[in-house]
Amino acid sequence: MRLLQSRRLRLLLSVALLLFAVQVVFRLIFFLGFADFSDNEAASAAALAKAWWIGLRFDARLAILLTAPLLLLMLPRLHLFEKTWAQKVAASYVLVVVLSLSLFNVFDLGHYAYLGIRMDSTVVRFFDDIAISASMVWESYPVIWISLGVAVLCVLTFSFAKRQIAAVFAVPGLTLGKWAVTWRCFLVFMVAFWTCIGRPSDVPLRWNNAFFTGDPEIGALGLNPVLYFYETMDFSEAHYDLDQVKAHYNAVADYLGLEGDERDAAKPNFLRRIDADPEAPFAGMERPPNIVFIMLESLGASRVSAYGNPLKTTPTLDEIAENGWFFEHFYVPVSGTAKTVWASITGLPDVSTVKTATRNPLIAHQRTIVNAFKDHEKYYFLGGSAGWANMRALIKASIDDLHLYEEGSYTEPRVDVWGISDLSLFRETDKVLRTIPKEKPFFAIVQTAANHRPFTLPDDMGDFEPDRPDDEALYQAGFKSAEQYNAVRFLDYNVGEFFEMAKAGGYFDNTVFVFYGDHNNRITITPHMADFYEKLDLDGLHVPHMIYAPKLLQPRVVEEAVSLVDVLPTVAGLFGVPYEYAGLGRDYTKHPQGEERYVFTQTADKRHPVIGVISKDWMLRMQSSGEKAKLHKLYSEDSTADHSAELPQKAERLKRLAKGLYETSHYLHYHNVEESAAGAGQ
Repeated sequence: MRLLQSRRLRLLLSVALLLFAVQVVFRLIFFLGFADFSDNEAASAAALAKAWWIGLRFDARLAILLTAPLLLLMLPRLHLFEKTWAQKVAASYVLVVVLSLSLFNVFDLGHYAYLGIRMDSTVVRFFDDIAISASMVWESYPVIWISLGVAVLCVLTFSFAKRQIAAVFAVPGLTLGKWAVTWRCFLVFMVAFWTCIGRPSDVPLRWNNAFFTGDPEIGALGLNPVLYFYETMDFSEAHYDLDQVKAHYNAVADYLGLEGDERDAAKPNFLRRIDADPEAPFAGMERPPNIVFIMLESLGASRVSAYGNPLKTTPTLDEIAENGWFFEHFYVPVSGTAKTVWASITGLPDVSTVKTATRNPLIAHQRTIVNAFKDHEKYYFLGGSAGWANMRALIKASIDDLHLYEEGSYTEPRVDVWGISDLSLFRETDKVLRTIPKEKPFFAIVQTAANHRPFTLPDDMGDFEPDRPDDEALYQAGFKSAEQYNAVRFLDYNVGEFFEMAKAGGYFDNTVFVFYGDHNNRITITPHMADFYEKLDLDGLHVPHMIYAPKLLQPRVVEEAVSLVDVLPTVAGLFGVPYEYAGLGRDYTKHPQGEERYVFTQTADKRHPVIGVISKDWMLRMQSSGEKAKLHKLYSEDSTADHSAELPQKAERLKRLAKGLYETSHYLHYHNVEESAAGAGQ
């Protein structure tokens, strides 16, 4: 066919096929080296083949879009095929595109290895802390080898492209009439257009087609990282929908127990005043106990032996669970370290969808129950920089008279991107707490970080001994590597060492220790856990929580669902302190007997979050728009089955509650701000 003899068409096809091949190489790398379908029941051969087909169509779309600028060479009257500089421009353009594609795919693979999801527009948050992010990448990944691999790929593709382009330019051109040029251009345009659209129908191929099974791993295989990133870029963060807040006000007000003058749907009002409780366990004490909150970085419940991990990873936390208050069904509202810091302090789920709430300068000064502990000296300890995710603004602005210790405050050496080791952090914390006068109680928050990539074990590990189970044992216990497994063990060891320091320092017996994980990191499989944690995408939110004060509190097992936002109200209830509060947390000890207790969850934080409310036995799960609502019975033969038709009233009530808590959280981000701070900023 004379059409195939066209130099212009041959050039376009050669470049498009080359760019398509580069993307297929990275898709193979993702499939063979990063995706894990070995124990995924949804990953049938047919499902994987379909995901591959969808992904290849996306790759073809991007290849054509990136080839499109070379259409300028098709303009016959410019005679660009007769120009040497045009050949060099075409080859240089291909090199730039291949380099850009390669780097983007490398970052996407690293993002997936880190968080278990393909890269979307939320990745821009890492550029807010570029030095820390760059250090973490350098310490976690073989950057030099990856760079060499990208360089080799670019050299090979450039060399191939240069030869192909030179060969095309060297071929004598065809003599074509005006109509011949017109129909060829039209044909090329139509083929490119329909390939980019993906299907000649009313509904073109879109990124959501990759999620045809509902399984996130299979969906990830079907995505094109560049196109997916672009799709998420048009999201702009919404503040709140006041009409939705008002429409669901009564459901949320009932949930919070608002009564009398506290209820005001017109405003709407969520502020309630909790009176002092002289009957509380620690009320009226001349010298109230100390309080130490310990955030356990990336520690999901599935990692902890007390929750069933078969490798007995956490003997210290197991003892705490046995002799303290042990919360079996505890959830963070949304996964993420900065989101957990926000929720633990404010009592509000961080439902921000692009950047974390801590990064919003307009809402940094929040009400917090921490300030209700007026007799306690306030401290916050973390091994790295509090500037990460702009957490310092929230911590310092919201907690009165806070003593903040961070990177640069310590004599212990820095070991990696996250600062000093957790063992060093506990040592430095102990040094400070020992200096506080005995008659002065303290409230300290310790934010650990080492159970996180790059899973650094410092040179100074005390008498901790790393272990190396076989790969199958690690896999069955949900660990990706021995380094990750030992990071959990070392975190547990450090907690035990801190207890020994506290005992030697004389403050252990009179301290209430509060432990909670901030989220779970990416795992393999968790056969030791109930299947609904994976099937309903809850494994990242289900984290350990214990309250431990062996000289002050009797052991207790809490089966009801409890949220991170409930922790501060519950601890305040133990002390009987009065406070004003507009958050969504509730003292779990005040929950009416026999009434099912629900807490809010958000299992995705993209443009269309999946939200829900969960109790010990049930979960209502739906899109944030209210669509696709399903009522799940958790401990059942099929936890994914929808029971809405059997229990329509229950399903409708929980649907309204989930929607209400979600919309109210958005609203309260801006209306839990301290009035004095809001006034100063106006």
